[in-house]
Amino acid sequence: MYSPKEDSYLLEKAVKKYSKGSVLDMGTGSGIQANNAVKRKNVTKVTATDINKSCSKLLSKKIKFIHSNLFQKIPKQKFDTIIFNPPYLPQDKGITDATIYGGKKGYEITERFLNTCNSYLATKGTILLLFSSHTNKKKVDEIIENNCFEKGEIDSKQLPMFEELFVYKIKKSKLLLNLENKKITDVKKFAKGKRGIIFVGKLKNKKVAIKVKRKDSFAKGNIANEVKWLKILNKKNIGPKLINKGKDYFIYEFIDGQFISDFINSCKNKKRVLAIIKKVMEQCRKLDKLQVNKEEMHHPYKHIIIRNNNPVMVDFERCKKTKKPKNVTQFCQFLVSGYFLELLRTKGIRLNRSEILLAAKDYKRNKNDERFSELTKCIK
Repeated sequence: MYSPKEDSYLLEKAVKKYSKGSVLDMGTGSGIQANNAVKRKNVTKVTATDINKSCSKLLSKKIKFIHSNLFQKIPKQKFDTIIFNPPYLPQDKGITDATIYGGKKGYEITERFLNTCNSYLATKGTILLLFSSHTNKKKVDEIIENNCFEKGEIDSKQLPMFEELFVYKIKKSKLLLNLENKKITDVKKFAKGKRGIIFVGKLKNKKVAIKVKRKDSFAKGNIANEVKWLKILNKKNIGPKLINKGKDYFIYEFIDGQFISDFINSCKNKKRVLAIIKKVMEQCRKLDKLQVNKEEMHHPYKHIIIRNNNPVMVDFERCKKTKKPKNVTQFCQFLVSGYFLELLRTKGIRLNRSEILLAAKDYKRNKNDERFSELTKCIK
């Protein structure tokens, strides 16, 4: 059992100030946080948990105790305040002490806690979390962002041996609240690009993606532009299906598959590879007919995902109207680029670079169906 120390007393100050409503004290230990919370006038009930059953003996009779490893045995419910002073030190070799070591790096238990916490947090609820500089502050911040939370540092304390303690007040971000209003659950960060961040979540048990503008991006109107073009292109069966939108974000179907290079590298069927390439060419032709430029078709490594033997183009934030579309010609440049050309050769596909570039040049001069047909005949 962990006896109260500097970290306990620092967190205690926050508990006395911010705890309210229904309170959960995770890893209660000595019970210092739960026993303080239950005395607060605006606290309606307190639940305390710990992996050590004997902790229950130190709690006020007004507190409900649940013997549990994090949230494992806690019934589904919403708490207005969740308190956690986790084990936060990186593991020392040969020493076992569950009260102080948070895993190999120190933040693993905190990560497990935050990854599950949202399911138990009320809409306007707060998390009071304490951790040490030894835990890796940057990593803790990253975990908080990955779970679509917002945080504020409300207290800190310098300790000997270059250690500093921090107390965070964490809440659901505006984005997370908006998504939950749209019945989207289990929101987690998936990827980060130059201009946007991709989160994933579930809508009616189906996986969806959420694209959000990066706060540090200087790009203007990229989210609105992608929404506009997805509405248009979805009618032509191009791109992931747009589901919903909000300010600076939109929701679309999650495309679970392989990037085009990965698919071709793993595919052993020459005919399937050729069929995929021709389907991409057909989508490029549709874009050209619409006088639309996607912009990335000369290096679409992460812009074409193969799902169920069908290519799906993604990322249309730079898409624009033009009188001189070049989706087909750009994709032809990609096909005959050094790396991709060699990759196709490993699959028994030997494209004639000069022949394709000449046919693409003819197509560029006169973008009609006949020239496009001649160009696709070169892919064999």
